[in-house]
Amino acid sequence: MSAPELRHLATPDEWAVYQATGSIEPPSLLDEGFVHCSTDEQLDATIERHYADADELIVLHLHADGLGDALRWEESRPGETFPHVYRAIEIAEVAQAVPWRRPRQG
Repeated sequence: MSAPELRHLATPDEWAVYQATGSIEPPSLLDEGFVHCSTDEQLDATIERHYADADELIVLHLHADGLGDALRWEESRPGETFPHVYRAIEIAEVAQAVPWRRPRQG
């Protein structure tokens, strides 16, 4: 059985920086020691919780199999575990970058 697909969210500006540098190194990697990720099932809630004001994001699709021991599942909210990657994620480990736009209200 293959590992679940994981997602990391980035703003378009962050994605441009990641592409230029060749790796995903958000502030959380320095501040907390890991890159925050979500599963597909967690994605909508993560967007609303952390990107409520964003109208446009890039959803980076990662495959957990390639992350090895750097991937840890940890409780971030009571009763809910999230995938954390304890190293920079190389651009080559991004299977797909999918633009996301908030649906217009009204």
